[in-house]
Amino acid sequence: MSHLGNSLREEHEIDEIPFTGWPTDRVFGELVRRMDEKGGVYILVLDEIDHLVRKAGDDLLYNLTSLNASLKSARTCVIGISNDLKFTDFLDPRVRSRLGQLDIVFNPYDAAQLQDILRQRSEGSLKEEILDDGVIALCAALAAQEHGDARCALDLLRVSTERAEQNGDASVSQRHVRMAQHQIEREQMIPVISSLPSQQKLVLASVLLNEKNGLRNIQTGEVYDVYQQACRYIGHNALTQRRVSGLISNLDMLGLITARTISKGRYGRTKQINSCIPQNVDVQSIMIESESEMEEVFTRPYRHQSRL
Repeated sequence: MSHLGNSLREEHEIDEIPFTGWPTDRVFGELVRRMDEKGGVYILVLDEIDHLVRKAGDDLLYNLTSLNASLKSARTCVIGISNDLKFTDFLDPRVRSRLGQLDIVFNPYDAAQLQDILRQRSEGSLKEEILDDGVIALCAALAAQEHGDARCALDLLRVSTERAEQNGDASVSQRHVRMAQHQIEREQMIPVISSLPSQQKLVLASVLLNEKNGLRNIQTGEVYDVYQQACRYIGHNALTQRRVSGLISNLDMLGLITARTISKGRYGRTKQINSCIPQNVDVQSIMIESESEMEEVFTRPYRHQSRL
């Protein structure tokens, strides 16, 4: 919000809104003042809004959707762009109710469209003979299977070319594409996993430890049981099962696990939880490297609930 407010600063105004140091309500008030002073309609476009919410939480979105209630001579419209159609499901109900959202869905590119994009881009940057037959088609197919995202397809082709160059190969083959796919998956996962707060790491570790014990479609209670043991091993206070259920939803939103809510009739509802981290990503090493006490979590013995 400070950046937004500073973009409205008049030339004669000396004071900038500092990035840190001011309380949120003061930043909000100054932003409202500057908007009202200029008047008009402000269209705020937030690209990759799901990443913004994951990083900064719901509060920023709550404040932005509250602007119209405070403005007198101006109006705002918030447009969020996201590849995750379900990200609003994880927002605080107060924020969701304020959005009054209208969803406009753009279909993902299909493999044929991605091939056209890759050919167009590669013509200006790569010699035609460098790419083996099927390389562009494979890059397009892999990107179409995942998100239909042109950036993913372009990244895959770029990293494939880099791998061929690093290996001293004369051309880019489908083998290089597969190598690039694994490299990109790992590079995307490392910062997400290593930056998790301690409690989320413990919950994710509990899912992995259950899977190591041969379980699939793990239930919330099974995760919580292992989580409590892990907390005792490293001297952490265990959160309530309700809080842990919320952390499971956060991990689902980050794409590290899937958590599908199911009904158990008179026994209530639970989640069926599975890890969806690619096998070539060494989650255990990443977590230990970022937080050494996680080694204790992964090396201790655990009692697992028996299923009837």
